[in-house]
Amino acid sequence: MERVLALAETVGEPVTVTFMWEGRERAERAVLVPAATLALWEHWAPTAFPTNGAGEESPTAAEEPELAHPAEFGAFTLFRRRVGGRTAVARDGVVVAELLDPDEARWLREAARNVRQGFMDPKQKAAFEEFLARQASPGDQ
Repeated sequence: MERVLALAETVGEPVTVTFMWEGRERAERAVLVPAATLALWEHWAPTAFPTNGAGEESPTAAEEPELAHPAEFGAFTLFRRRVGGRTAVARDGVVVAELLDPDEARWLREAARNVRQGFMDPKQKAAFEEFLARQASPGDQ
């Protein structure tokens, strides 16, 4: 776990991992997302809403809650979330990453990218509108 987490933290990118959870018959894939990367995604694509702006349902919106039981793995404690099925990875009492379902990770990344690309701060928007106003219309050329 330490090597995979170190890789994710170093590159600041998600890492896909395969786990064999205790009490489950088959392995489960998850995406280990560094806490800072996840915070950025959630800033641009809030998960408080079950859909993105286009009406697509987030992958975990309809899932049933599951009991959260902390599990110790060496220097790490894994906290399975009751809602959404996420698992927080804590080291020394600090959440350093989260394990997400691959579909949720993809949805969050894409939603964050789409929202962020459509955002302009007020100064940038005013400058862009001024630039557009100075452009000749296609019929004036």
